[in-house]
Amino acid sequence: MIIPLDYLESEKGNMYELTCAAIRRAYQLTVTGDTETEEEQSKIVSTAIKQILTRKVQYELEEQ
Repeated sequence: MIIPLDYLESEKGNMYELTCAAIRRAYQLTVTGDTETEEEQSKIVSTAIKQILTRKVQYELEEQ
């Protein structure tokens, strides 16, 4: 799976937040696994970025 560049280019949000969310999601996929990663034999980080950009997975920043 290649990172969907059209979604990445049209992203209006903060890239730092997106990167943090992708790192966290990649960790979750590593620990729990995902059928999308297994079926497509794609890379975990690419899948995490795709899921966030396509809004399959939502994220929210916690106030500290």
